[in-house]
Amino acid sequence: MYDLIIVGGGPAGAAAAVYAARKRLKSAIVVEEWGGQSNISLDVQNWIGTRSISGADLAKNLKAHVEGYKGESLEIISPMRAVSLAPADEKVSVGLKDGRSLEARTVLVTSGARRRKLEVPGAAEYDQKGLTYCASCDGPLFADKDVAVIGGGNAGFETALQLLAYCKSVTLLNRTDTFRADEITIAAVKSHPNMKILTNAEPTEVLGDKFVTGLKWKNTATGEIATLPVEGIFVEIGLLPNTEWINGALELNAIHQIKADPATQRTSHPRVWAAGDVTDGHYHQNNIAAGDAVKALEDIYMELRKN
Repeated sequence: MYDLIIVGGGPAGAAAAVYAARKRLKSAIVVEEWGGQSNISLDVQNWIGTRSISGADLAKNLKAHVEGYKGESLEIISPMRAVSLAPADEKVSVGLKDGRSLEARTVLVTSGARRRKLEVPGAAEYDQKGLTYCASCDGPLFADKDVAVIGGGNAGFETALQLLAYCKSVTLLNRTDTFRADEITIAAVKSHPNMKILTNAEPTEVLGDKFVTGLKWKNTATGEIATLPVEGIFVEIGLLPNTEWINGALELNAIHQIKADPATQRTSHPRVWAAGDVTDGHYHQNNIAAGDAVKALEDIYMELRKN
């Protein structure tokens, strides 16, 4: 019986594992892949304390930091996927892909999310060759360039605002003639002279020659096909939280994120906490994920010490 099982090896899971080991909690971390979504980023420039680092190197650093605490207090189970979660009154069981079942007094879910992919010809070919899913990671690489943002929600408009600080021009494409973003953010984006918004715009193909050179799109109202010459494409069409394995054990919101108390990160079950992109938090970034995981760990530690 562990004190704590952590599921996930991104910034949230790694941060929690380090803190758990330092507090001498008997813990296990189940990791399918180290690094989280940043793994695919060529250059992460907002990981605090590190001016610039590749996603691959960030993943290696997280792994090395956690492995430095491996021992009597911390067991690392990797590579391994958690496939079920079964909370009960006195314990929580985590089922693994290899058929094993682990038991703990508490569980911290940090299984993250994955970007909803753009599924048009050329999107896979030019992924990380001008097409990216992380503006905060890759945006500065496109300084003084013409770029496109795909998505009409808050994430799309916030990405556009971020890119307008250093890109030559930003064109946002939205599939319909209405936006899901809030009015204040929409107004801020529209007021910028280097901003253009295309409505009823459905991307149909990513164009390129080694790197992205343009985006072909269809006007769904008229049927007209047009080409937008850009060197960068930022896709913000939503996240898919990695919660399928939870199988209804926790309360989720409409888009299947785990509902977590922002003060403690505790979920609908008193023995389970969650942090990072898998939760319903308003903002999702590496630094926020790590901070929320540390917050959760502190609360878990206090809960365990009360009993």
